Parts: sequence; C-alpha cells; structure tokens
Amino acid sequence: MKRAALADQILFGLFLPGPDLMLAAALHNVHECGERQFLLEHLDLLSPDDLLLLDRGYPCRWLVAVLNHRAIKFCMRVDNASGFTCVRTFMHSKALEQVVTLPAPNKPDALDYECPRKPQRVRLVRNVSPSGEQRVLMTNLFDEEIYPAECFAELYHKRWGIEEAFKRLKHRLNLEHVTGLSQQAVAQDVAAKIVCDNLQAIVALTAHADADRPESTRVNHAYAHTALKPLMPIFLLGGQIGRKVARLLRGLLDLIAGRTYRHRPNLSRPRNPGPKPHKAMSQKNC
Repeated sequence: MKRAALADQILFGLFLPGPDLMLAAALHNVHECGERQFLLEHLDLLSPDDLLLLDRGYPCRWLVAVLNHRAIKFCMRVDNASGFTCVRTFMHSKALEQVVTLPAPNKPDALDYECPRKPQRVRLVRNVSPSGEQRVLMTNLFDEEIYPAECFAELYHKRWGIEEAFKRLKHRLNLEHVTGLSQQAVAQDVAAKIVCDNLQAIVALTAHADADRPESTRVNHAYAHTALKPLMPIFLLGGQIGRKVARLLRGLLDLIAGRTYRHRPNLSRPRNPGPKPHKAMSQKNC
C-alpha cells in the first residue's frame, strides 16, 4: 500500500551559488526536527575545500563545535536573538572585527551530536548593508590576510542566490503543485523539478559564456526556463545526440544569450507583504 504524502514537509538542500546548482536535497517532516538537524545529516557530503554559508537560523553552541571539530569552514549570520553575550557586546561596540570565545556546548548536546564539550573560538565580522542595516557574521576563517573583513560582504551576498533558487522552484516550477498525493509521487516531483532547475542553470551559464557577455550582464533565468521547457523531453529522451538535437541546442543557447538584463550592484527591492503567489499542495493537477 502506498504511503500518503505528509501534509507539512520542508525541503532542505545544499546549494552552490555561482553556478546556481542544487547539489543535494531531501524532504523532511516539519515536526520531525529542525534545520540544524537537517544540516547535520548532510555534513558528510561536504569536501575539505567547501565553505558553508548559513543564515541566522543556524548559530548555536553545539553546531559551531561540530563544524570546528570536523574542520568545516563556515560563515553564518548571527544577531542579538542568538543568545550569545559576546555577539551583543560586539554589536554595541564600534569594532569592525573581533575574535571571541563561545561557551562550550552543554553535556546532552555534546553527547547527542558527538562534539567536544569545549569553548569554541570564532571570528566576528561587522557587515553594513547598502541600506545601512548592521549585520554580524561569525566564521572560523581567522587569517586576516587571506580573508580580510571586507571580503565577507560579497560572500554573504551570495546567499541571495539560494533565495532565488527556491523562489524559482516554488513559483516557476510549482514545487508545491504536485501530480500525486503519495509520498513517492511528491518525492519524484521534487527530484524532477530540481533536475530541471539545475539543467536550466547549466544551459544559462553555458549560453552566457559562449556569447562572451560582460560580467555586468546576466542571463534571464525565468526566460531560460521557459525556452528550455518544451525541448526538455528531446534532450532527456532523445538518446544519442544527433545533428538535429545539436542544432536545437545551439539555437537554444543563442536564444537565451539574447535575453539578458543589466546587473546593478547593491540594488535593493524590499518584498511587499501579502499572500504567496504559488499554489498549495491541495491544488494539485487533475
């Protein structure tokens, strides 16, 4: 008997900004555990050269201890609500950066997550957004010559690509608009849509490189998805690439390369409050 899909699920993924590729993803019950636990289950997929970029929902004593113990480089945003006294003190100071020591994880967390119960040294870096908002970034990158404080603003800004990727999945690819109500059908739909978005990202990246566009010009990903969608079955099911498929691909790349927009650094467009435009799982296709 097929298991019915859970009504409340969350999609967790490891995303690579720049190429805009989802490297790994998994569905979880929202009542099962939190995002920190989801991350913990994916840490083995990281390589020694990876840097983990996290938002302000992740900072805690045991996670920092786990990342330091596994020698995983990280940069995460923290704020006054994180509960760290040293972060609040740093926020009220005028320092650009500071090395501080976080309290050791408590005994139950150290046993549960197999991390050392020792105080952890981290580096706090102040970042000011173009709108004047004060942010504090916590990292274990201590070398000020290789990683000056100024580089963290651009690094943290790359997190916006993660937001855009999930927006494409939810709105452009109707992630919650599933074709079946079994858990297997939902998992298949999610996997297929992630593959489609990854293929769109690769095609857009290739089109931009082949056309030799300047860095200030970006490919319109929404248009790339629209152009790629009718040709996806041919590329995936066409078997060995022949001349016809090669011509279609070449024409697609030229078409996508012609639809670009000018990237304006530090441009901010706050979201308007209101209902989300994507459909819920209850409104599935017939």
